[in-house]
This record gives sequence, structure tokens and C-alpha cells, in this order.
Amino acid sequence: MNEIVYVLINEAMPGYVKVGFTTTSIQQRLKELDTTSAPLPFECYYAAKLKLRNAREIEKLLHDAFLNNRVRSNREFFQISPDRIVAALKIAELEEITPKEDFFESEEDKKALQDARERKSSFNFEAAKIPLGAEIFFVKNESIKAKVVASSGKKTIELNGEVTSLSDAAWKLLGYKYKPQGTIYWKYEGKTLADRRESIESGEI
Repeated sequence: MNEIVYVLINEAMPGYVKVGFTTTSIQQRLKELDTTSAPLPFECYYAAKLKLRNAREIEKLLHDAFLNNRVRSNREFFQISPDRIVAALKIAELEEITPKEDFFESEEDKKALQDARERKSSFNFEAAKIPLGAEIFFVKNESIKAKVVASSGKKTIELNGEVTSLSDAAWKLLGYKYKPQGTIYWKYEGKTLADRRESIESGEI
């Protein structure tokens, strides 16, 4: 049986992730979840086939481990940064199978998601209290780091000698066929830039 545990995000639900499992495919699961109750399509942040236990058991262990972050007991949604779920999931990983391309029912869905990503990827380092020259780290491999070279604008970081944007840098490192939201793939002081922005806006930082 093809058992897959997944971590999904949705641009219309910032700060929340959906953790579940499927015995079909990620593409099929994304299609099932794209209903009229979801303003934007879900995106697969991470997916893996497992080696230590079956997917249903791993899903339950993840739900238990992050119980304090669960929104409601009868829902698979958690208020947490997706990279924290992935760090726990990797213990049981057999093979990462995160899709490198999007799946859409229509061109309208595609445009809506791309517009939302572009809005969320805009990031002001000064407003987030991150100084010029600071180092930020790629969430999927923290040995990869970039330097902040501009407070705002399209090209704000330097990676391997190239001045680029958060999204373009993540896009190149991930090898995706679409341009991701850069702020969820870069960290500063242990938090993703997306989480840091939310903490600033809520007065936590």
C-alpha cells in the first residue's frame, strides 16, 4: 500500500499547517481538499513515504507530539511553523516525495495562488528587526546561509555571491517548477521569516 504522510500549507491560512496521511497520492489529496470552503488551493510543503511505522500511526504520533499547537481536537490543523513538523517527521522518513510542481483545477486557481505567494514573499528586513549583514539560514539545510544586503525590494539577499530575492533563492535550492513563498524557507534566530513577521505584528518581538 502506498502510505504517505504530508504537511500542507495554505496561503489563505497563514501560520497554520495541516498534517495527515493518504493511501492514494499527494495530487489526489490536494484535489480532494480544494473545495468551495477553501479560498485558495492547498500546497504540499513536505511529503514522505515512511520506514519505521505505518502512516496512520506516524500521523497519530505527530498529532500527539504537537497537541498544544492543535487548533481543534477533531481537525488536522496546527498553529505552528511547518519546518518543526518536518523535523519530527524525518525520524521516520523513507523517501521524501514532496511534489516539485503545483496542481490546479483551473488557470484561475493558479493565478490566485501565485498572486498570494507574491504578496507574502514581500519582506521588509528593517521592519522585522533584522540588520543589514545578518545571516539567514535555509530551513531544509541550515548549512546553507545567505546574507541580508538590502532592507526591502525585490533583491534583498546575497547567496553564493549573487544578489537575489528570498523566493528566487528558495526556488533555486528546492528545484521546484514554481516559485515558492520565500519567507517560509528562510530562518533568522530560529524562526522562519514568515513566523518572525507575525511575531513582530503581534507584538511578541
